[in-house]
Amino acid sequence: MIRSKTYREFWPRYLDEHRRRATRILHVTGSGLGLVLLAGAVAAADWRLAVAALVCGYAFAWIGHALVEHNRPATFSHPWWSFISDFRMLFTWLAGRLPASSD
Repeated sequence: MIRSKTYREFWPRYLDEHRRRATRILHVTGSGLGLVLLAGAVAAADWRLAVAALVCGYAFAWIGHALVEHNRPATFSHPWWSFISDFRMLFTWLAGRLPASSD
């Protein structure tokens, strides 16, 4: 991914790196399960669930990049913006406003 100077520049590039439907489904699934596990970690006061939340979120996303998009995750060039964008994509999808995928 090209290094963006602002988040406004980053978001369209992020979507372009996640253009296939399967990649988006994997990201949304990983982010959603990660939130559920994080809530469980707080409710049960169990740090292991918090670790599982991170592993789950990133595993689904990286599988999408490796097996579907065949590109490098944005996490490596923009870790915070990528993390924020994973959840932005999840909530945009839940609201029914995520632009169509290219496949």
